[in-house]
Amino acid sequence: MSHLQETQSYETPVEEFAQALATARKMQQDWLTYGVDFVHFYVENADSDWLETWGHDEILEDKLLDNIKEFLVSSDDVAVRLRKHIGNGSLFDLAVNLEECCRIAESQEKFCIVRNLLAGEDNVDLNNQELLNLAESLLEKLAKISE
Repeated sequence: MSHLQETQSYETPVEEFAQALATARKMQQDWLTYGVDFVHFYVENADSDWLETWGHDEILEDKLLDNIKEFLVSSDDVAVRLRKHIGNGSLFDLAVNLEECCRIAESQEKFCIVRNLLAGEDNVDLNNQELLNLAESLLEKLAKISE
C-alpha cells in the first residue's frame, strides 16, 4: 500500500486537514531523503511504460464497445432474441452497460448483472427460465467479443 492510499475516518474537518498536512510533510521528507526515487513510494509502476501506453486502455474499451454495438445490431440469434426482449429499449444504453459488465472478473457477478439488466428496472421475475437462458447466452457471446 502506498503512503497516499492510507485512509482513516475523521470526525472533524480539522482532523482531516491535520492528516492531509501530515501526509504532505511525510511526502516532502521522503523527497528530501530519497530524491527523485521517492516517487516509488507513491506511484505504482513508476518505472513502467505508462507514458508510452497512455490512452491504450481507452482505445481497447472503445473497440470493445464498438464490437458490442455491432453484435447487438447483428443477425446473430442471441442478438435477435435480445432485441425482441428489450423491445423499444435503448441498444446504446444496453451496449454501454454490457461493456461495463465485461470489466468484472467474477462470472457469477456478471451473470447477476446481465440478468438484472434484462429484467429491467422492475426486476420482474428474475427466475424466468427464458430470461435466465438469454442472460447465459449473452454472457457467452460477450466472452467471445471481449477476447
